[in-house]
Amino acid sequence: MNPEQFAAELKQHGILLNETQLKQFELYFQILVEWNEKINLTALTVKEDVYLKHFYDSISAAFHYDFSGEHTICDVGAGAGFPSIPLKICFPELKVTIVDSLKKRIVFLNHLAEALGLEKVAFYHDRAETFGKNKQFRESFDIVTARAVARMSVLSELCLPLVKKGGVFLAMKGAQAKEELDLAGTALQVLGGEVAAYHSFTLPEEESERSIIVIAKKRQTPKKYPRKPGTPNKEPIE
Repeated sequence: MNPEQFAAELKQHGILLNETQLKQFELYFQILVEWNEKINLTALTVKEDVYLKHFYDSISAAFHYDFSGEHTICDVGAGAGFPSIPLKICFPELKVTIVDSLKKRIVFLNHLAEALGLEKVAFYHDRAETFGKNKQFRESFDIVTARAVARMSVLSELCLPLVKKGGVFLAMKGAQAKEELDLAGTALQVLGGEVAAYHSFTLPEEESERSIIVIAKKRQTPKKYPRKPGTPNKEPIE
């Protein structure tokens, strides 16, 4: 997917990019490839792949959920900024917080945000388990996103404690989403979430399967969650 196809495809979904936004995506690509030579950010470095499998894939969440307005969004384990930075470029009013456990990625994100001229963004070097216990952030976000971080039962424990009551957790998944969701029922119940919507679709051109799972935060998360770093992955709630 080249930049022209990228813009045309987004337009079909009602997302119109202006010249500034198109330039931001171009610069994002250049900085990503440049920094990828120093630190491991992505296995994809061909422009068409980055535009399709990172930029377009990230923005696909907006085909199924309305990001317009001053929503607060926390992106857990965003790596090189996916999905929240492409969403921020498309929806500049978003207030974005990214938490990632690798310091080098946070350094990259700070450089990227400055180069792209992004405002209302904050990056934290922390484990999601610790971050979710922090009173400043716990149950404070309208939207919490995660893309390809962990299986659903684990991811729910990392993300739902950060979602405020009435907010949503958006999990961006691949082909195994349905099976993962079936196994995460107990975790969602315990953590205060309920499935509000499930969207399945294929990426253009390569036809790989994608899913967006919308989890509504109905009840407060019990104080004991998230458990200490590493525990959710080793002993998922079942």
